[in-house]
Amino acid sequence: MRFGCFIPQGWTLDLVGIPVEEHWSVMTRVAKTAEQAGFESGWVFDHFHTTPVATQEPTYEAWTMMAALAAVTDTLRLGQMCTCNGYRPPAYLAHVAASIDVISGGRLEMGIGAGWYEEEFLAHGYEFPKPSVRIAQLDEGIEVMKRMWTEEKASFEGKYYRLDGAICQPKPLQKPHIPLWVAGGGEQRTLRVVARHGDYSNFYADLETWAHKSKVLAEHCAEIGRDFDTITRTMNIRVVCAPTEAEALERLDEVAARIRPVIGDDATTERHLAWARRWAGPPDKIVEMLKPYEDLGLSYVIVNFHDAAYDTSGLELFGREVIGAI
Repeated sequence: MRFGCFIPQGWTLDLVGIPVEEHWSVMTRVAKTAEQAGFESGWVFDHFHTTPVATQEPTYEAWTMMAALAAVTDTLRLGQMCTCNGYRPPAYLAHVAASIDVISGGRLEMGIGAGWYEEEFLAHGYEFPKPSVRIAQLDEGIEVMKRMWTEEKASFEGKYYRLDGAICQPKPLQKPHIPLWVAGGGEQRTLRVVARHGDYSNFYADLETWAHKSKVLAEHCAEIGRDFDTITRTMNIRVVCAPTEAEALERLDEVAARIRPVIGDDATTERHLAWARRWAGPPDKIVEMLKPYEDLGLSYVIVNFHDAAYDTSGLELFGREVIGAI
């Protein structure tokens, strides 16, 4: 099993109380610690407003962070979970991603999805079409990027996007193209896009639901003649890792105390931290919880440490004793 971790960025309220002028030093410290702790990749979210509700807390732009992190890390692969197809024209995004792949020495992962945060779309003047349209745009957008990355002069005529001899230079260093992570678990449409284009899938759920979505993805692959085993199945988890469960829950309560004044509601805070509360604990508990997923074919986990901006000891413990054990 392979592991990545999220770099504090603000979207999940993981920089609350830290002065803005210190944010970048915090981000680079966490990224470098993750690199040393055995994580294969570092990830950011592609959002503009915080979750679970929009606040005045910062959320740093994903692709700006990709370029910056490329310059201050050495081995960490860099991804977004996940780029919203509707926020940038795919031809433009293909240029950005290709440039960063070269800058990073071929360390970019391309996370892409249809987008879901309606309030954020509308606040920024983006149209928020119905799901079938957003997913059709995602399908075409991925095709645009693949052609830009692999063809000298890319042409494409779709319903939503069009290319007519577009040149993308430099090409990505990675061949045949930057690895594609297609995120989302929608069974009728999104998983069909994963089957068509994805090198990696990403959906997270309880064990039974995760197994079901894997089965649906396998069925879509069979329909188009794709080898299901060529898609690496991945999942995100939110974690607070500490030597004991009591200490982990204490740290999670500290996280709750920081963000509660910002979002102003105990119930909202608890919903926001519910996934992390489920996974909070010592390394042996986390290993035990991951094993059944591994048995079902999960082979890549991306961990969001809620407390990493304030204390990297949990991230380091996870690296030693969870990555070490699995």
